[in-house]
Amino acid sequence: MFHETRSRAENALNKFREPSKFLRAWVEAPLTTGAVAPSGPVLAQRMAEFVPVQSQNPVLELGPGTGPVTKAILEAGISKERLTCLEYSPDFCEHLSEKFEGLNVVQGDAYNMHPSLGHIEPNSLCAVVSSLPLISRPMEFRLKCIRDAFALMRPGAPFIQFSYSLASPVSLKSKMFSWSKTGWIVKNIPPARVWVYRKPF
Repeated sequence: MFHETRSRAENALNKFREPSKFLRAWVEAPLTTGAVAPSGPVLAQRMAEFVPVQSQNPVLELGPGTGPVTKAILEAGISKERLTCLEYSPDFCEHLSEKFEGLNVVQGDAYNMHPSLGHIEPNSLCAVVSSLPLISRPMEFRLKCIRDAFALMRPGAPFIQFSYSLASPVSLKSKMFSWSKTGWIVKNIPPARVWVYRKPF
């Protein structure tokens, strides 16, 4: 009984630690963290639904933070061996490595990703899942991020991005991709939607 009570207490404490860690990171660097709280489970699951689980090709996650979307991707059926997480914050990298033992966590800049992702072959990724705060950067940086990701992705592969904004985080006038979007996910706080940009065949 004591051990069960202790386990419940530890789980409750961990649930409190992750949002507080995220909030602290946002206060210290709002442009790189982008939100005051991690993505909710419903939004994370919706993003993971666009990952082609049946493919044997690798998946890249950009800006995983404390790992709610990472968890959803793994629960959807992507093995740790197939998933690479590129995270800018060393603290979040350490947290992810502890939370998901054996996961390939890489510290680096998603807006200059190639120096950190030499192990990923061009045209090999079946999906990129992004929680980056794209709207905090100039449009040229946003498009460069997608362009660099596309260089690593297979034709037709999705770049999956969530946003709280009414408009697309990247200009839809670009000829670089086709696109689709979900409806508002109102169970997330704040409400968000998922945008999917696909590399042309």
